[in-house]
Amino acid sequence: MTQSLSRLTPEMLVPRMGEYLVQKGLITAEQLQKTLDYQLEQTTKGNAMLLGQALIELKLIERSELDQAVTEQILQLRSALQAANRTLERRVEERTAELQKALERVSELSQLKANFISNISHELRTPLTHIKGYLELMITESLGKITREQKHALQVSQQSTGKLETLIEDLIMVSLASRGELSIKQDNVDIQRIANLAVKSFMGKAAGRGINLQGVIDELPFVQADSQKIAWVLQQLLDNGIKFTSSGGSVVLSVKCEGENLVIVSVTDTGIGIPPSQLNDIFEPFHQLDGSSTRRFGGTGLGLSLVRQIIEAHGSMLEVQSVEGRGSTFKFPLLAVAS
Repeated sequence: MTQSLSRLTPEMLVPRMGEYLVQKGLITAEQLQKTLDYQLEQTTKGNAMLLGQALIELKLIERSELDQAVTEQILQLRSALQAANRTLERRVEERTAELQKALERVSELSQLKANFISNISHELRTPLTHIKGYLELMITESLGKITREQKHALQVSQQSTGKLETLIEDLIMVSLASRGELSIKQDNVDIQRIANLAVKSFMGKAAGRGINLQGVIDELPFVQADSQKIAWVLQQLLDNGIKFTSSGGSVVLSVKCEGENLVIVSVTDTGIGIPPSQLNDIFEPFHQLDGSSTRRFGGTGLGLSLVRQIIEAHGSMLEVQSVEGRGSTFKFPLLAVAS
């Protein structure tokens, strides 16, 4: 399309002057050729001239006839340009309408998807609660004695229902976020306490995988945040770091003051890292680095998407730095409360 427009000339919209004069019967084709030969001859001698000037010098047309023909050509050219412009405007309007319709359809499908996820997640909650309750009753032998093998099988089932419950809660949060209904209740929050609790809650999991988990947490002022959401964010980032770090590696949660108004939170691991080509994709819902990572490390691909949405809902921004094969750092600032 661009190339076609770049080669567009007036002669493509209206006939050339010589052809037009022949069509009008003002000159013959032989006279036109004679004039073109004369024009070329004069140009070779250094006396360049227009076709109309050559026609007048050869006395093949009157000045008034030539002026009339030029005027007619200008009017035809203007009319042709106006018609082309109207056609272009109509096509732009049609294309714009098509794009608007497509955008509305995408928005509608996105809303339907969010509603479906929300509805199915809520429908799963009730039966899952019943399953968890009965598993607990059986494991504690409230419904009768069970063997060691039966207890082990029930405990495995209990762990699976816990993972399913986490997935359902994540799906509900994704649904809320996609509809712009993610509720953030900001208050003065003890980020030091939340960070220490997060590290403590993952010590066992990290030790079980042979990973050194550390908390580098300063004496900190309170911050403006939703305590539950920020606690969830720290848990997700720590779980993600542990999940993608091999035995012998390390995961560090750092929370430090920066200046008088900011508290910088970061989680750094020495895990597999993220390919540069996928740094933007990791925040897309359900995104996985690749199939092998999914099978090896598990996960749904919801965590980082929700983490970013929660951080942005706080008016902050999640930054990621990563070197493939060496590890990653996820970092975001929170506003400190003036003491």
